Amino acid sequence: MAIGVAFGSIAYGIEGATVSAALMLALGIGIQNFPEGSAVSLPLRREGMSRSKSFLFGNLSGIVEPISAVIGAILVLKIQILLPILLSFAGGAMIYVVVQELIPESQTNKKKDLMALFTILGFVIMMIFDVALG
Repeated sequence: MAIGVAFGSIAYGIEGATVSAALMLALGIGIQNFPEGSAVSLPLRREGMSRSKSFLFGNLSGIVEPISAVIGAILVLKIQILLPILLSFAGGAMIYVVVQELIPESQTNKKKDLMALFTILGFVIMMIFDVALG
């Protein structure tokens, strides 16, 4: 939805909205979609599902994003007042999932130090993207 809001803000001429900011947001979310699709596809493949079916379900898990982008672009003027609250809620939900589910799960194997290192590396990469592209 955030991508739709970003591009919708440009279309409606809302102050501060730029094409480069919308494209960088789309790029950042696109990068995030690779591990998200893998988190769906790889366990399905491990459980014996075919490669093509696993790949299809991984792609289908992200189908809500372009649909939400269109809805966000259409509703950008109608929900402009609620937008900071809605985007804060979405960000908070993502942080909750990481803290509650992903970090504890990454510490259940024998390579805990390596998992912590890659968590920090991922954070550093996203901060570089934020500063360099944003």
